[in-house]
Amino acid sequence: MSSPLFPRTASTPPSASAPADVIVVGAGPTGLLLAGDLAAAGVRVTVVEKRARESNLTRAFAVHARTLEAFDARGIAEPLLSTGPFLDTLRIFGRGRIDLSRLPSRFPGVLMTPQYETERVLEERALKAGAVLQRGAEVLGLRQDADGVELDVRTEGDGAENATGTLRAAYVVGADGVRSAVRKALGMPFPGRSVLRSVMLADVRLETVPDGLPAFNSGRDGFAFLVPFGDGYYRAIAWRRGCELPSGAPVELDELKAVTRAAFGTDYGMHDARWTSRFHSDERQVPRYREGRVLLAGDAAHVHSPAGGLGMNAGLQDAANLGWKLAAVLKGTAPDSLLDSYHDERHPVGRLVLRLSGTLLRSVLLASPVARGLRDAAALAAGALPFATDRGALMMSGIGIDYPAPPGSHPLTGRRAPDLPLAERPGEPSRLYEALRAGTYVRVLPRGGGAPPHAPHDKAGVTTVTRADARPTTLLVRPDGYVAEAADHG
Repeated sequence: MSSPLFPRTASTPPSASAPADVIVVGAGPTGLLLAGDLAAAGVRVTVVEKRARESNLTRAFAVHARTLEAFDARGIAEPLLSTGPFLDTLRIFGRGRIDLSRLPSRFPGVLMTPQYETERVLEERALKAGAVLQRGAEVLGLRQDADGVELDVRTEGDGAENATGTLRAAYVVGADGVRSAVRKALGMPFPGRSVLRSVMLADVRLETVPDGLPAFNSGRDGFAFLVPFGDGYYRAIAWRRGCELPSGAPVELDELKAVTRAAFGTDYGMHDARWTSRFHSDERQVPRYREGRVLLAGDAAHVHSPAGGLGMNAGLQDAANLGWKLAAVLKGTAPDSLLDSYHDERHPVGRLVLRLSGTLLRSVLLASPVARGLRDAAALAAGALPFATDRGALMMSGIGIDYPAPPGSHPLTGRRAPDLPLAERPGEPSRLYEALRAGTYVRVLPRGGGAPPHAPHDKAGVTTVTRADARPTTLLVRPDGYVAEAADHG
């Protein structure tokens, strides 16, 4: 087969001073998922993070179905599901709804949980697999040559002065957010624009619980959004038209309550804000996700409006796409050119997410009562058409995202593989996403197509399993859960 393969091997955790094959800059969700994947594949990986201490500040809170599937393929979905409510319906405008319960997934809905919970689960996995995490390390610049990349890094010392030194690796991934030092060091343009200024965020308690959560409403003067976290706190997002305060300006609870009352007619008795913040939202995307031996992922490569909760999920899927490719190249089982497919597959997805979130945001910001009334009526009418809401749910959840396939390929090539039930055999996985936890390609044979080998992986590092249903299709599934090849007759 022409597809690049790599076996998953045990990894001895490197010391902090040991050289790295990959340096990941940024210990947010994207960087931590990538580091965990690389370490699990036996790659020496170091994560450098500017923050000296863990922060409980959080903006993202929606974990969509496709991301939960990626976590399931790594054995970490269940721990995260216990950290917040799982919703199968999303309110959009007026009485409009997006029904997620019909998604063809083991996770037909969206998990609402603070970003720090997602980071906690991902960091535990990465460190357990052998990744090194160095906090208080700020990237100042980089240089690359034919053999690797050198980073200039300033680290916080125990004394009054900071120490400056260099780190070197075969590849560097910038997953360090919208103000990415890696992207700036490359001189990479970040075209786009600011679309929403001075958005207020807070985690608050409420005296009265709104009917129908998450709760959203907008009016002439702004909008407000409330979503439960399951621990007694609610994430409040509010924006007042005409407010141009800088992102660093404090958020006063009275201001947040006033905007919420204008949107809902009540502030639901908001009190005890445990965290507040203010930010402005941009829509930007770099022209290239790869520059030589440096790659960009997550908000360092693309940033979107918060509408739909798509940004963090897009970054996590970047990491899932990139990790197995980097590991294959470093192990010598695939050419360096495989990394070009990361840009080819993920850049169009970033552009799609920009379009989806941008459309939602502009619908939210309508000032005219007539325009808002037409929007609400359209959303209600679309909710009565299952094919319309199903399409929206597929795209928002990530389940409907496909990758381009070569001309003449089987129709399933490039599509997300569903979590197929597998033939029951003692000690073997019972479904496809359990088999993907091996970190390898998975060959899925049709029932009656011959028993898989007794060894867990063949010489090419492929795990072979047998599907339990009666479909005659043989699949070769990539480590990230997308179909690499398919055939209907073996």
